[in-house]
Amino acid sequence: MNPQMGMMQQTMAPTVHGGFYGQPQYPAGDPMWGYFTAVAGQDGEIDAEELQRCLSQAGIHGSYTPFSLETCRIMIAMLDRDFTGKMGFNEFKELWGALNAWKQNFCAVDHDRSGTVEPHEMNQAILSMGYRLNPPTLNAIVKRYSKNGRIFFDDYVACCVKLRALTDAFRRRDSMQQGMVNFIYDDFLQCTMAI
Repeated sequence: MNPQMGMMQQTMAPTVHGGFYGQPQYPAGDPMWGYFTAVAGQDGEIDAEELQRCLSQAGIHGSYTPFSLETCRIMIAMLDRDFTGKMGFNEFKELWGALNAWKQNFCAVDHDRSGTVEPHEMNQAILSMGYRLNPPTLNAIVKRYSKNGRIFFDDYVACCVKLRALTDAFRRRDSMQQGMVNFIYDDFLQCTMAI
């Protein structure tokens, strides 16, 4: 209590930007908050088109082609735990971390610095992410994501998103960690079609 003023002194909190209605506040110095709020709607979330714009403005794709709308859709689907088709700031931060890790991995396996990943490099990339896949599965991935035998960054990220999302869906159902699950047909479709 300040005896001269007869009232409690207030302490100054660090400067924060007000979050959107019902959402927490975030530090003013967080550059990701700036990228996010520049495109987020009044609901405080971003859809696939807004994510595409946000990631392009942030330059996370570097010298590679910007992310396609389809890749942005599956990025949102990977983290869309409430099935709104949109992403809040916390999910955006999680995605940002994943994208940076995938970009580092992409650059690490692109030995010839071509800006693309070749089939043998893709195998190395998948192994370095901790996935142990059999040759037919790796072959299916390469066929799905390559163009003329090369995998571009956008397609590489799309592959990483699907690997992570489908693995997460599988692990949630494999409570005994046996490497096997039983799916009800509708559950299987929901897992695969949502991504």
